[in-house]
Amino acid sequence: MLRQLVERKHYKFAKEAADWREAIRMSCESLEADGTIEANYKEDIIACVETHGPYIVIMPNVALPHSQEGAQGVNKTAVGFMKLEKPVSFEEGDSEKDAQLFFTLASCDPNQHLDNMTKLSEMLMNEAVVEALTKANTQEELLEIQKTYLD
Repeated sequence: MLRQLVERKHYKFAKEAADWREAIRMSCESLEADGTIEANYKEDIIACVETHGPYIVIMPNVALPHSQEGAQGVNKTAVGFMKLEKPVSFEEGDSEKDAQLFFTLASCDPNQHLDNMTKLSEMLMNEAVVEALTKANTQEELLEIQKTYLD
């Protein structure tokens, strides 16, 4: 999965974001750059979090930004990755709702989306991979994590 992110240029490393809304917008940039998603999609994700709470923070330090099924502005099924040096808080006072690693989901093909989710969940169950991702700062490091832990 990490190799695919690098090959498609669906990754971003950033120092920090002003808040969780800005982090979501930033996490969508690599998917927007190649037309995988349209500009409105990031605002749809933000609206969903505002309505339903920080459901996208699936474990401490990891968020899966996505909107609802059939969301407008999704042209391809893909995953984007972003790592922030400084985590953002989705719920002040609850460090369990902080996120530093973002895997942004775009889906218009349910089968491919399910495959992406399976690979992503397997990867995130490996604590060594998650730890390595929090330290990664380059595409080469992403490829090294893939080679070391996932191939």
